[in-house]
Amino acid sequence: MLTNHARLMQFFAAANEITGRKKLQKMIYILQHCNMPFEEKYEFHFYGPYSEELSLRVEELCNLGFITEEKETKSNYVQYHYQITGDGVDFLNQFHMDMPDMTEHITLLQRKSSRFLELVSTMYYFDGLPEDDIVRKIHTVKPKQKYTDWEIDEAFRFIREINPVQ
Repeated sequence: MLTNHARLMQFFAAANEITGRKKLQKMIYILQHCNMPFEEKYEFHFYGPYSEELSLRVEELCNLGFITEEKETKSNYVQYHYQITGDGVDFLNQFHMDMPDMTEHITLLQRKSSRFLELVSTMYYFDGLPEDDIVRKIHTVKPKQKYTDWEIDEAFRFIREINPVQ
C-alpha cells in the first residue's frame, strides 16, 4: 500500500462518510491548501480543480475493499457515498503513519455544500492573485454558477477561517 493511499484512508476514517464525488475532490484539494500532506495533482476542470489521481486512488481503495462506494439514484442524478470499511480500519490500525489532525477541517468542510466548496477550491486554484483578480477569474471561468458577491465574500471568510496563515 502506498503512502498516498494510506493518507486517503486516514481522511476517510476521520470523515466517517463523504457524500458526492465532487465534494470529495474539493475537500482533498482544500485540505492540500491547508497544509495537509495530500499529494494528488489537480488540473482545472468543468467543476473546478479535479484530480484524476485521486479518482484512481479511490477506485483502487474500493477494489481492495478498504472503502465502499454506494451509488444512490436521485430523481435526475446519481449521488455517491463513501465510507471506510472494517478491513480499511484494520489496515489503518496496522499501518500507522503521522498525519496532522484534520478532524476539525473535515467537519467544517462537510457542513458546506458542493457548490460552495467548488467556489472555495476555484479560489484556491487562483491563489496568489489579488482578491479582485480572483473575483474576476471566478466570474470568467464559472459564469453559469452566477456566484453572488455575498457568496464570494463568504468564501474568502471561510478560507481565512479554515487556513488562517493564508
